[in-house]
Amino acid sequence: MIREEVRPVSSGYLLIGVLLVAQLATAYAIFVTLRAMSVPGLVVSVLASVVVLICWAGLFMVHPNEAKVMQLFGKYVGTTHDSGLKWANPFFAKSAVSTRIRNFESAKLKVNDSRGSPIEIAAVVVWKVFDTAEALFEVDDYEEFVQIQSESALRNLSTTYPYEPHEGEATALRSHPAEIATALREEIQDRLEQAGVTVIEARISHLAYAPEIANAMLRRQQASAIISARQQIVRGAVGMVDMALGELREHGVVELDEERKAAMVSNLLVVLCGEESAQPVVNTGSLYT
Repeated sequence: MIREEVRPVSSGYLLIGVLLVAQLATAYAIFVTLRAMSVPGLVVSVLASVVVLICWAGLFMVHPNEAKVMQLFGKYVGTTHDSGLKWANPFFAKSAVSTRIRNFESAKLKVNDSRGSPIEIAAVVVWKVFDTAEALFEVDDYEEFVQIQSESALRNLSTTYPYEPHEGEATALRSHPAEIATALREEIQDRLEQAGVTVIEARISHLAYAPEIANAMLRRQQASAIISARQQIVRGAVGMVDMALGELREHGVVELDEERKAAMVSNLLVVLCGEESAQPVVNTGSLYT
């Protein structure tokens, strides 16, 4: 595995001055040797001028948040991150690698969750290159590698957790976004480590049931919500009835036998649990007639 090695390079501004002086000197030497008709001197002057011209090819620009990976005849020789005009061996092949923070938004993937329900899911991955040598030499195309491995990790995560929590399931895709985001980031990072890429953040951007079961799941969610609300209403009504009976017994307001207690409980539950407002009926006679 090839690791990044930072290689110092020369300032391009200084080399421009040196090369200009050298270029003028070689041009003057060629002019002098031509006038003197000195063949050996002319050959040396021309060769020196060619060398200076080749040295001009060593100048290159490095933009902010960019790195230049240098190779000499196929061998990795180092990377420079210093921005500005630089100069290096003109025979170095220089490849630019962006070290800026980038986003990747996956397509909407149709997968099955851990309970086999078809869902649609998508994610946003924030990433950057931290090792330029690995990014260039360990994988064929590191940008495509990020996309494919991110979607693969998202598919795997979707089959590990259910869409909604059920009994015995602590974590679900919809109810625990923070935990799911952490798990997704860690899984993507494990896959991209060998490509010299670090994952800054990964989050679910879209999550829904597949269209073919969306209506059925919506009805199930509504039914579950109604049942939960009814259970809460019944628990509250039972508590109020118990409190009413306790208050009547404690203060001795009225003495009720078991049959009348049952009737009272039934009436109170109907009033408290009914969906519509109850109409009061005033009993002016005896409770036992």
